[in-house]
Amino acid sequence: MKETTFNKIRDLVYDRSGILLGDNKQALVRARIAKRMRHLKITDYAEYYHFAVEDTSGEEVQHMLEAISTNVTSFYREPSHFDFMRQVIEEWVDSGRTTLRFWSAASSTGEEPYTMAIEIMETVGSRSVDIKILATDISSRVLEVSVAGEYTEDKVMPVPKHLRAKYFSRRNGNGRYIYSVSDKLRKLVIFRQFNLSAPPYPIKKQLDMILCRNVMIYFDRKVRTGLVNEFKRLLKPGGYLLVGHAESITGLSDGFRCIKPSIYLKV
Repeated sequence: MKETTFNKIRDLVYDRSGILLGDNKQALVRARIAKRMRHLKITDYAEYYHFAVEDTSGEEVQHMLEAISTNVTSFYREPSHFDFMRQVIEEWVDSGRTTLRFWSAASSTGEEPYTMAIEIMETVGSRSVDIKILATDISSRVLEVSVAGEYTEDKVMPVPKHLRAKYFSRRNGNGRYIYSVSDKLRKLVIFRQFNLSAPPYPIKKQLDMILCRNVMIYFDRKVRTGLVNEFKRLLKPGGYLLVGHAESITGLSDGFRCIKPSIYLKV
């Protein structure tokens, strides 16, 4: 791949997704779009770039973004956040709150919002609370996996055994166990395709908690600023923003107070 072609591809990726590809990402880009090029029987990277931008449907650019995007996730990833979530939800429900709204931004293949749903249900128990979790991602491919809600045994291993039995059904599929998310979890989660780099976001009601974890590391300061400003607009006063343990909104956090590393309260 020529440097000029790489620069065109990374400009396109930034423009459409906000993802910033550094100079050291050329090998990664080359490897990740090679499979798509083989499918299309295109052998030249510059030819593929032109094919993508000339596709008026926008589908090929979406294929490109899905190839390049990083979708690393797991059930109960960064578990201290779910400990905090349980504590806060208990306080909210004890104080009489009967409606709770959550957002899993960049939800990937669904493990994060389904973990949220498990922990919310376990905390709320039999109490009558109206709960909804919005789960969004830029990739239509990972959203299809999320909606299907089916995971191999190795994927669900972080889920405690008693919760696996309670919230998943198991079947044998081609010699291995497949775990399907229960309907009681599915009804809490709404999946939508969403581009975080394109505010304002079409969310009508204010939220109690937003999880946007291990996403902002791929954005530059301009995109991160727009993101945090939207989170501030959408969160209720007293709502929480949780970012990845390796992330911080220091310098962008006007209107937020850091109460623990990676956990921010909207003031």
